[in-house]
Amino acid sequence: MDRRWVCLATLGPIGVAALVYIVVVLGFVEGDAGHALAWPLLGALPFFVLGMWLLTVTRSRTAVLVALAATAMLVGSAYETFLERNIEVMSEPWFPLFNVIGLTADATTTSTLLVVFATFPSGVVERRWQRIAVVFLWTPMLVGPLTLITTPHVVMSPYIGISGEAIPNPFAVPWLEWAAPAVQLLVVQAWPALAIGLVVLGTRALFGTSAVRESTRVIALTVGAAMVAFMLWTFLPGLWIAELLVYASLIALPIAVVHGVFRYGAFEIAPGDRGRSVARSSNLLITVFYGIGVATPAIMLSGQLQVVPAVLVTALIAVALLPVRTWLQRWIHRRLFGDRERQFEMLSELGARLEEAGEARDLLTYLAEAVRDGLGASWVRIRLMSPDGALAASPVGAAGDAAGEPSLSADLVRVDEMLGRIDVGPRNHGDYIEAERMLLRTVAGQAAASVANVRLTAQLAEQLDELTASRERLVAAQDDERKRLERDLHDGIQQNVVAQIAALRLARNRLQRSELTPEELVELQDQARETLTDLRELAQGIHPSVLSDNGLVAAVESGVARFPIPLTVEADAAMRAERFPDDVETTAYYVVREALANTAKHAHATHASVALARSNGHLRIAITDDGRGIGTLEPAAATTGGLANIRDRVAALRGTLRVSAANPSGTTVLVDLPVHRAGAAAAEREADRVG
Repeated sequence: MDRRWVCLATLGPIGVAALVYIVVVLGFVEGDAGHALAWPLLGALPFFVLGMWLLTVTRSRTAVLVALAATAMLVGSAYETFLERNIEVMSEPWFPLFNVIGLTADATTTSTLLVVFATFPSGVVERRWQRIAVVFLWTPMLVGPLTLITTPHVVMSPYIGISGEAIPNPFAVPWLEWAAPAVQLLVVQAWPALAIGLVVLGTRALFGTSAVRESTRVIALTVGAAMVAFMLWTFLPGLWIAELLVYASLIALPIAVVHGVFRYGAFEIAPGDRGRSVARSSNLLITVFYGIGVATPAIMLSGQLQVVPAVLVTALIAVALLPVRTWLQRWIHRRLFGDRERQFEMLSELGARLEEAGEARDLLTYLAEAVRDGLGASWVRIRLMSPDGALAASPVGAAGDAAGEPSLSADLVRVDEMLGRIDVGPRNHGDYIEAERMLLRTVAGQAAASVANVRLTAQLAEQLDELTASRERLVAAQDDERKRLERDLHDGIQQNVVAQIAALRLARNRLQRSELTPEELVELQDQARETLTDLRELAQGIHPSVLSDNGLVAAVESGVARFPIPLTVEADAAMRAERFPDDVETTAYYVVREALANTAKHAHATHASVALARSNGHLRIAITDDGRGIGTLEPAAATTGGLANIRDRVAALRGTLRVSAANPSGTTVLVDLPVHRAGAAAAEREADRVG
């Protein structure tokens, strides 16, 4: 069986029985408790509740010590209560043995609390001499057997107020009586153990590592204040301010322990459980103190008040303290889990604002401000992913002055796409808890969809603008092409035809005068053939007949001989026999011509190649040269010139274009054109579905 459950099943009933006995005897049987209930209710009960609760949440050995100390404190108080009401037992021969119970209970309280505080919060100390010193903190536990065999009279606890010097101790060993003064000083008074415990705790709080100093600072100050209060109570008995300080320090000690649980993981409580653990322990302690505050005045005044006034006093105090209890619980929960109302309000308002936001910067700026206010962060920044796949250096949305490394981060993820990241700086007060980390992840998930929608809207607007510009460029290119054809017809073929008409008129006149010779007719015939050749070349430039007759590969190869540098066309037999839709072949042909024209004009290359392949319903074309290269170029950056023409033609068929550096030098233009129409593909899918 688990050790903590054994301790809980053993110590719990003992402590409850002792507390019930004290309250019944002092509060109900005698009805005149005075201040006697202050020690068990204000000192022992909070520690007992804390110790029992710790046994339910952790297996730490130190938690067992806290529960043992609180139970021993209640047992010691019960023993004192019994002895003060049954003084006649002191004359019994067995009383020296019975008195060992009270001595051992007080010694157990002293030793266990000293060990807990000296080794707080981890239960271990850092240096070897400290570990040796902790062993000596258990010496007060020997008070029972040592006094029983060394002191000829009964040794009473100094807190009872009854001397045992007149009560003989028949169990004392005469030849050990010389050790009685040392036992009285070292064990009964326990001052050496107290001094050792304070030295260990003080050296850790003052001279330990930075982490040790920080984790022991609060408990060291609280224990030091408690020791001062107990010294005043011991050396100035009857001083009400000293007694008040003692009770205040006893209340502060469990609070300091709870603080250690929350901040430093005392009693080996995991970080994820600290907030919940502190909330539970705080609620328990507040409830205990509330019950004590409500019941104690009526119990202490039970001798002076009748039943009805006592009930009225209790009711009035309960009503008066209820707002204080509620405020304390809400304050602790805000400190542990943040202002949940404000956080829920932030989520509600955030959803509405995300729906209204139209610009990414406005959206993310509001999101950063909402996260900072909701979490109490010093700063928040939101960065989006850049086109190269890394987080942008400059934030798009920010709140506060970002400095240093973030304390929290949450990714903006939509499906499997990384959109950006929310970085949160340190909290203004305290550390972030798991609930706030979860809130940040919830906000990031909620905002990711809106960020994706805003980005998609911006991309669609950009694509629409680019589509409009592309259409304008296509119209302009068509106008330029028509003007070129008009110029070529006017300056070339039209002039040749005009010259031929004039030559035919002259030939007719010479024929009428019988002056026409056969050689002149042959010359006219040659001029007509030249005009026909020019017309064919012009038609070839508009749409080469070889493209219509023999296909794309043959059309590309037809220009190999006329290309000014060596050119290689790579295509397998299946590709050479493949025929594509007219618009695909025409676009591919002019893309190759345009790319090769750019190579001839600008690349200063010694060799070029064109590779054509069909794969997965796409026509893929690679035009490569070994020239000086243009580096990697985004197609969107090309708005004029040959690349713009290529891009516009490819985009018209929903294809893709990529221009990159070749290996080891030169440039590669990669074009991917879908072969099937969307309607044809849809028809194929419908046929497959029906089939």
